[in-house]
Order: sequence, then C-alpha cells, then structure tokens
Amino acid sequence: MYRYDEFDHAFVAERVAQFRDQVERRLSGELSEDAFKPLRLMNGVYLQLHAYMLRIAIPYGTLSSRQMRMLAHVARTYDRGYGHFTTRQNLQFNWPKLSEMPDALSDLASVEMHAIQTSGNCIRNVTADHFAGAAADEVADPRPYAEILRQWSSVHPEFSFLPRKFKIAVTGAERDRAAIQVHDIGLHVKKNDKGEIGFAVYVGGGQGRTPLVAKLIRDFLPEADLLSYITAIIRVYNLHGRRDNKYKARIKILVHETGTEELTRQVEAEFDKLRDTELKLPEADVQAISTYFALPALPQRAEGWESLARWKKADPDFARWVQQNVQPHKNPDYGMVTISLKPIGGIPGDASDAQMEAVADIAEEYAFDEIRVSHEQNLILPHVALADLEAVYRGLVAAGLETANAGLITDIIACPGLDYCALANARSIPVAQEISRRFGSAERQAEIGELKIKISGCINACGHHHVGHIGLLGVEKKGAELYQITLGGSGDENTSIGEIIGRGFEPDKVTDAIETIVDTYLGLRLDPSETFLVAYRRVGPQPFKTALYGASSSAAEAA
Repeated sequence: MYRYDEFDHAFVAERVAQFRDQVERRLSGELSEDAFKPLRLMNGVYLQLHAYMLRIAIPYGTLSSRQMRMLAHVARTYDRGYGHFTTRQNLQFNWPKLSEMPDALSDLASVEMHAIQTSGNCIRNVTADHFAGAAADEVADPRPYAEILRQWSSVHPEFSFLPRKFKIAVTGAERDRAAIQVHDIGLHVKKNDKGEIGFAVYVGGGQGRTPLVAKLIRDFLPEADLLSYITAIIRVYNLHGRRDNKYKARIKILVHETGTEELTRQVEAEFDKLRDTELKLPEADVQAISTYFALPALPQRAEGWESLARWKKADPDFARWVQQNVQPHKNPDYGMVTISLKPIGGIPGDASDAQMEAVADIAEEYAFDEIRVSHEQNLILPHVALADLEAVYRGLVAAGLETANAGLITDIIACPGLDYCALANARSIPVAQEISRRFGSAERQAEIGELKIKISGCINACGHHHVGHIGLLGVEKKGAELYQITLGGSGDENTSIGEIIGRGFEPDKVTDAIETIVDTYLGLRLDPSETFLVAYRRVGPQPFKTALYGASSSAAEAA
C-alpha cells in the first residue's frame, strides 16, 4: 500500500494543528456552530443526532495491521469501544468528544491516516474492488490508479468546492465488486487488443433521491490520459452543475438534463485542451506507484489442499465457512477470506476494539499484514494460504468473527439510521437485526442462496437500498416509520435500480414481508441454482406483489 513521503507527513500534521486551534476556538465560544461547521466538515466531523461523529478515510479500503490497531486504540480511547465500517470503505466513530478529536487525529496521523475529504462538496475517498490485487478474474490491480486519483484530488484547489460531493470508484476485474455504475465516475480498468491498459469511463451514476445508472462515455481511455480526462469531466460538472438546489446538484442530474451525447461532447472538448499538458501520466510514475501495490511474495503451499480437505471433513462449521467466506485467489494455493461483520442479530458493519485487534493479529501472522474494507461493510484478508485457513478460522472464532454468511440473506448492508443520524426517517439497525435473526439458521440461508438485502434509513441511500436484490427504505408517514420495499436492484456489472413493489410496511410487519418475498422466490425458481435476482428478472414483480398485497393491483399501487 502507499506510504507517506515527507510532504504527506508534514501536510497531515499541519491540518491536525489547524483543526486543534479551530476546536479550541469553538469550545471557547469564539466560533459559533455555524462558523465552525465548514471547518469541521473539512476534517471529517459531522454533527449527528446525539453527538459529533468522526469519519476516518481508508483509501481504496486498504489497511495494514498497524493501522487497524490504531483504529482499535481510537475506539477504546476516544469512543465507546467500537467503530462502524461504511459503504465508502471508511470507518466512523459515533461518540468521540469534540475536545478530544484533535488528539485522535494526531494518533491516526502517526500511522498515516486522516479524515480529510471524508465530507464536504469535494472529491471523496476513492473506492476500489476489495479483492484488488488478488482476484483471479482481474485484468490489473485498480488500486495504483485509485492512489493516483487520491494524490491528485487531495485538497485540489479547483475542485474543493464543487456543486455537491463527488465519488469515484475503480475496478479492474470482469466482475464488478466496486459498484462503479452507481458512482459519479466509475472506472473499469481493461486492456485493448494490443494489450495496453486503459479505462472504460462511466459518468453520472448515483443513488439517493434520484437513483440513476451511470452512462458509458468512453469505452477505452488510454492510461496516460487518466488525470486529464477526469479533470475534463469535473470541470464540466463544476461549471454547469446546479448550485441552486442541492437535491439536483449531483453530476447525475447534469448528465440527465444535458443528455449523454451533449455532455460527452463537452467533456471531449475540454479534454482536447488538456490531453498534452502536465496532467498526462508518465509511465515511470505509474510504475513507481504500482510497486507499492505489488503482490506479496507468495510461497507455494501445495500441502494446503490435503490439509483443507481433512479439516473440512472433520468440522462442518469450518467447511461451511470455507464454502461461503473464502474465494479463489489468483495463486491456487491461496484464498481470499471475507471476515463477516454481520453476526446473526448483530449490527451490520460494527467491530469492537478487541475484534479490530484480533483481525490485526491474524493479518500480521497469516495474511501478509494486509486488510481490506469492502463496500459491503465486511473485512477482507486478501492473501491467505489454504494451509493456514484452519488457524485463521480458529482466531476468528475466538474473536466472534466466524459468521459464515458472505453474500447470503443475513449479510445485510445497513446505514446507522435513526439511532444515530439526524437525517434519517426510520431505524435501520433493528430491522436488520430482526431479519438476520429470522433467517439466521445455516440451513435456511443455504437453501435461499445468494440474496443481498440493503437497508437505508432515509432517501440519501447510504445503505445502497436501490441496488439491493431486496432493498428497504425507511420513510416517515404521519409521524410513523414505514419501510418501502424495492426488488431487483443490483450493483454489479449488470447494474439495475430496484423497483418499488408497493406500499410500505410497519416496523413489526417488514420482516414478515421479507419472508413472504423469499417464500415466493423459493416457490417459483426453476431449480436451486437459480438465484433470487435471476428469478426476479425472469418473472418480474407481479408474483411478489400478489403475494404481498393480494390479487388486487390497487392495493399494490397504493403508496
């Protein structure tokens, strides 16, 4: 992973010192909350429902054991002993005291971490495939390009006050595990017929109040033109994006209102002015940054195959965990391990300080000191020898992190919702917990197969409900919480926005509604290999509407 140079160290230290002064002035009353707000947002500090919240940047979701231990330290010292991993591959602390936040940021800076640009109308944390560098279906590791974009975008003087926040995601594999088509800019690393690296460029995706799938505006952008082309896109957006209405300020609205063809013309015209400037990427610089992300030296461990077969036969729970949470690595003697942060009945994405310490220890001993955060709110050990899987599993069991549900119905994405967020209309956490408990048996989950449930407590869609196979949106109606259900969403290479299925359900009825949907799917699938999403796309919404609301379509149409 990228390591700071002298400039990085000095810059982050200076930002911490500046923020310390700003906090002291706020606490003394010299700064009002209104005056302090833009300053704290530049340093990742939000004012939530009950307290300030601190959001830590984890660039492209990559962490070392040392950094994970520091997150555990911050959780233990400045918070209530836990942190919440988010769909932006970041970490949020929900209860730190404002007076102690500069100390927390100073501690984080000592391990090359910060909270810069985790908020505000700027270019946010660039996200990437959580299996980057390890996946067998990968064309190229996307993280060097994410790092180039991070360095370029950090405190960019031209793009620090955009019409609205701006999010970029990069993937380098056939399977899109970074949801690039629901980002402001999505980049798919690919090779052309000559074997040259380049990018498919998607623009104008997003969820929230107006969910839209991004448009492909360049099928192959040469590697050297990455920064000049991204600059061209954001310049067009910065010039023409709406600033009179924050609900219509994202680039997706500009693409929709301008039209893909006209917006592409404007981007290409700006790109023509930039393509041969200092923004062109020198190949030597790309190679230099890529060395930071080189695959670890992975010794051949063929003995793991025989050991793994023996362990699976001896322990059904271990066998189930391997089947569900371990994916093939590009080196056949290794696997990519998903550490589920979705225990049955637990809070999605939360990890205690002790659990963070345990993951750091396991990664240091068995996973080449590397940890990833997925946008699905889980942790990843990208390089684990098959011969070490049993030891890793035992370590996870001891930490309470052995849940074997990656990609299954209880692997639920959920935002903090009304328990924490001042913007939320409804609670996400209790609903996720109840659904998890209802479907918690291993046998039931195996019967259902791959099914992604995603829950948001408000229209801002931090829980990615629009691209859930089953999405839940918390809404408020006449002072009561309701949950609107969408079906058929997906955030992969075949991205789709879920369809609203009908009127919302009360909190005590929503889990029953999910069970009705699941039972309907089980009854109509062609065979156990037909997943929920495939079945839904084959039959459409009507069987599910009928099951939920009865034969009368009027009931289903009522909102």
